[in-house]
Amino acid sequence: MIGDYLSYYSVIAAGVAISAGVILKIFYGFDISSDWFWFLAGIGLAVEGLLSWRKKKKFDKKYKTVMREGIN
Repeated sequence: MIGDYLSYYSVIAAGVAISAGVILKIFYGFDISSDWFWFLAGIGLAVEGLLSWRKKKKFDKKYKTVMREGIN
């Protein structure tokens, strides 16, 4: 159960880190490489993809969707 929330928190943390970096760069002239922003965005996307995949897998297991043959 805590693992589910940890995944959500990691997406939120990546978003907050990106936002904080942008604020530091704009208002305080902090020099941050754009590579760090893409790295954080990639982490956020990977975790979001993992969450979606796990939810889809759980849904398919719960409802056991069945495809009919012969229907296109």
